[in-house]
Amino acid sequence: MLPLLLGVALVWYSLSKISVDELFEYFKNADYTFISLGLFFGLLSHLSRAYRWKFMIEPMGYTLRFPNSVMAVFATYLVNYTIPRAGEITRATILTNYEGVPFEKGLGTIVAERIADMMVMMIIIVITLFLEFEFIYQFFVERFSPSKIIVAAIGLLGLGILVFLFIKKSTSKAAVKVRSFVNGLIEGVLSIFKMKHKWAFIFHTLFIWIMYILMFYITSLAIPETSNLPLAAVLVGFISASFSIAATNGGIGSYPLAVYAAFSIFAIAKEPSIAFGWIMWSSQTLMIIILGGLSLIYLPIYNRTK
Repeated sequence: MLPLLLGVALVWYSLSKISVDELFEYFKNADYTFISLGLFFGLLSHLSRAYRWKFMIEPMGYTLRFPNSVMAVFATYLVNYTIPRAGEITRATILTNYEGVPFEKGLGTIVAERIADMMVMMIIIVITLFLEFEFIYQFFVERFSPSKIIVAAIGLLGLGILVFLFIKKSTSKAAVKVRSFVNGLIEGVLSIFKMKHKWAFIFHTLFIWIMYILMFYITSLAIPETSNLPLAAVLVGFISASFSIAATNGGIGSYPLAVYAAFSIFAIAKEPSIAFGWIMWSSQTLMIIILGGLSLIYLPIYNRTK
């Protein structure tokens, strides 16, 4: 309930920044050609995710039918709007019910997928820092003195080294669990390079995230005030919005505010920033509700022989 309550509070907070009438005007005057194109790119990313899953199931000796994979993916997103991360459990359960894959094995492939996605997200963050280092550095220098930034960086680095040494040397239960978890993450990432279709898996992983970024950028063209965003604003806004989805159920309330927080760095006005966040979130949510709902209804029909 806590993420849902947080989402409701954030919805109220975002609507205190822009009136409902003004938000409605942005929705009314938006260019729905670009919104539809953004939805298309989003759909391609979901279909690619469903197809990528097949490459992880095959080495275990199972064949995943593509329609089941697609419907399981959309059902996952829909269920995550009710209970965060419950969608992954639902996805593994669908795989067990209709494809006969043991639950723990199906869940393991989903975790490995998330690890791959996390690695790509880290790459995007690094690329953003590399491309816009001067701007980001200047932004922080204007608000914090260079000496404080250096001290904070050294402090964080020192703390990281101490935590690393503690986890590596300690025999406590907590340290052993963390060490085991990290080793599992590394093993999961390395296992990608051992699979039969590793290059196809890597291609689809990159394709998914390219489609995500294109979806974000194309939809921003629907509002005149956000149609000329610099590359830095697109990348920082996308990263901020992506992390916001984990904060509440499907990013409700948190998504528009995350976009606003990111765009404010680039002196983009408050109202269009929040309006774009709501348009982006609403369009994708509507697609998930429709396709996720149809998937849950059609799954037992498609698999009726089972």
